[in-house]
Amino acid sequence: MKANAPKGNASTMTTIQSRRRLIVLILLGLAVAGAIVRHYAERGTTTRDIGTLLMVLWVPIIGNVIAWLIGKLPRRAAPAEPAGFDAARAFTPHFLAELRLRPPALPSHDVPLAPGEYRCALVVGNEGFSARWFVPPGGALARGKPHALDIELLSPQTAGPRFPAGAAFRVLVGDSFIADGRVLELRAPHI
Repeated sequence: MKANAPKGNASTMTTIQSRRRLIVLILLGLAVAGAIVRHYAERGTTTRDIGTLLMVLWVPIIGNVIAWLIGKLPRRAAPAEPAGFDAARAFTPHFLAELRLRPPALPSHDVPLAPGEYRCALVVGNEGFSARWFVPPGGALARGKPHALDIELLSPQTAGPRFPAGAAFRVLVGDSFIADGRVLELRAPHI
C-alpha cells in the first residue's frame, strides 16, 4: 500500500453522487406518480391531496439542482487584500486638517483620545479614502473641540484631488462616524 496515494476518495465521491442521483430519481418518480394520482382523483378527496403532496416533494430538489448548477459556474478570483500602511515607513503628512470629534453614543465612552496612531477612512460625499494620523505623546484629543492634526493618505495620487484646501470630510472608524474635519492646508506638493 502506497502512503501517498489517497484510497477511497474517488469511490466515496462516486458512491455519494450515485446516492444523490438515486434520491433525485425516486423523488422525481414520486412527483410523476403524484401528478397521475392527482389527475385521476376527484376534487376535494384525500387521494387528490396525497397526490398534491407527492408532487410537492419535488420542490426541494429543484433548489439543490440550481445550487449544483451555480457551483459549476466559473468563479472570479478573490480580490486581493487591500494595501495598508507600512509600519516601517515614516509618517508623511499630506495635509493639515481641523478635526472635531463627535460625542460618543455612550457617556462612559466620552474620554479624550490617547496618544498613538489612528487609522480611519476619510469620507467625502459617498467616497472613502484610507488615512491615518497621530496624537503626539503627552497629548490627548478632547471631544467637541477643534484640533489641528497632520493626516497621511494611503494613496495620495487617488485621494489627493478630493482634499483641496477647505474641503470638508467625515472620519469613519469601523461603522461609525467619529469626527468631522476640514482641510486647512496642503503639506505634500504631489497632491
